[in-house]
Amino acid sequence: MTESSAINKIRQPKIMIILGLLALISAFFIFDAQQWLSLETVKQQKQTLLDFTKQHYWLAFFSAGFLYIITTALSIPGATVLSLTIGFIFGRTMGTLLIVISATIGATLVFLLARYLFADWGKKRIDESPLTQKITDGFQNDAASYMLFLRLVPLFPFWLVNIAPAFTSISTQTFIITTLIGIIPGSFVYANLGKSLASIDSLDGLLSSEMLLALSLLGILSLLPVLAKKFTSQNDQ
Repeated sequence: MTESSAINKIRQPKIMIILGLLALISAFFIFDAQQWLSLETVKQQKQTLLDFTKQHYWLAFFSAGFLYIITTALSIPGATVLSLTIGFIFGRTMGTLLIVISATIGATLVFLLARYLFADWGKKRIDESPLTQKITDGFQNDAASYMLFLRLVPLFPFWLVNIAPAFTSISTQTFIITTLIGIIPGSFVYANLGKSLASIDSLDGLLSSEMLLALSLLGILSLLPVLAKKFTSQNDQ
């Protein structure tokens, strides 16, 4: 087997996956699926959703989870509306469980796709983006603690935190565990807010300053191992 044929065999699966992703994204916009992920549409259909869930609970449960996974994996806007809707339909406990599992699966798919498909391209682009560079630099000290920080503090876009770590040395296992744990507080907050879906008119300012502060403090606590390690190393010197 020649070197060129070997390279082509490696490239072919990547090309097929990329084409498949483009087809899914194109279908999303062609069929105007974005309208179904809008707050206004969900509020209009809330009784229909409740009636369907009452008659077909597990079908609704797994369908909502699948939609959340696809939305997250394709980095399509709408996760906030989906989180509120899931909380509204399934309640804070089952809603939080569904959001956490679905978001973790979706985020892991993005992470693996980015690592497999765009590793070389991503590493080149990291140096060109100050925000991405700051995110990836933190993984050099303690990947687990820093990943928890990024998940807990609602300052960084969820999709960016899914992709940027793919171009670092963080293991897939660490990514999954820290994502699963780190998104629990925020998922619970949105699932709980979903119970008041009828009174929510806008996604802007959905989280209060107190809630943002609480999540930020949790994020800072997750960095304590990194700070302790740094303090210890300085003392040893």
